[in-house]
Amino acid sequence: MMAPATMDEAATSVSMHVGQGHAAGNVVAVVVTWQPDVPLLREALEAIATQVDHVVLVDNATRCSDFDALLSDAAAMGVEVIRSEGNLGLAAGFNRGIEQARKRAAAFVLLLDQDSVASPGMVQALVDGYSTLSASARVAAVGAQFVDPRDGQVAPFVLVGFPFNRKLQGGAGQRVGADFLISSGSLLPMAAIDAVGGMDESLFIDSVDLDWSFRARAAGFALYGICDARMRHSIGDALRPGLFGRKVFVHGPTRLYYLMRNRVLLYRRAHTPAVWVAQDVLRFVGKFVRMSMFVSPRRANARAMLRGLWDGIRGRAGKLAP
Repeated sequence: MMAPATMDEAATSVSMHVGQGHAAGNVVAVVVTWQPDVPLLREALEAIATQVDHVVLVDNATRCSDFDALLSDAAAMGVEVIRSEGNLGLAAGFNRGIEQARKRAAAFVLLLDQDSVASPGMVQALVDGYSTLSASARVAAVGAQFVDPRDGQVAPFVLVGFPFNRKLQGGAGQRVGADFLISSGSLLPMAAIDAVGGMDESLFIDSVDLDWSFRARAAGFALYGICDARMRHSIGDALRPGLFGRKVFVHGPTRLYYLMRNRVLLYRRAHTPAVWVAQDVLRFVGKFVRMSMFVSPRRANARAMLRGLWDGIRGRAGKLAP
């Protein structure tokens, strides 16, 4: 199992008054934050607090008076807070939250990004789906279906294919097999984490969910999307019109560095499906052309992606050096 790094942050526990009426079992939600939209984070915490047994918020060195004020209200929402002195990344944040969940003998861990707002009944739908599916399959995780609030579109679940992935929208009551799940909104049984390992901290932020999903699938586990489990969630820094009426996700230069570098790192790993590599290389080239030629700041985007490509080829991982 991939061992998380040693916890060197101070942990502050606050009183717990959450989720005692639900039938979801022992579920701990882990929310990782970095410079969040504070009102949106407050909404996200309030939405999830009543659906789970405990909430752990792992913050990557946010320095903001509004954020501090939110944390002062954490006791009313039953949130345990772990604050780090520096930005340790998304994967490390999830690992620290998972370890706190383990100390509470959690049966399940629910991973959430700071902008993910759970709909009522989301956790119960996930647990019910897992309970049914695990009776006949070895299930590593089940995931919620999200709606992007910027355009109201429901995101599909994905089966990897060549030259294109199969995107499965599903419908009410459906549970859809998938080759990977985004980390936010995914419910992982602790037994699966023990078998597959934790999140790969060397990736820092992007492709962490892809790597874990591919490891789980290589170990013989199944992944499912639960269409009745819904949340609001946004991918990328912006959503802009693309070719043929399609919308495309836009990231800033730093995120583009991690996207490019970590994709190359994943291409080299034995557990990464060859068919995914084959079709993702095409997307990789398309993203480089689009972001370096048509999306500002074009020059900064190109430099960041080229640096990520070079670091990926060299096998360099971890946090981007200044």
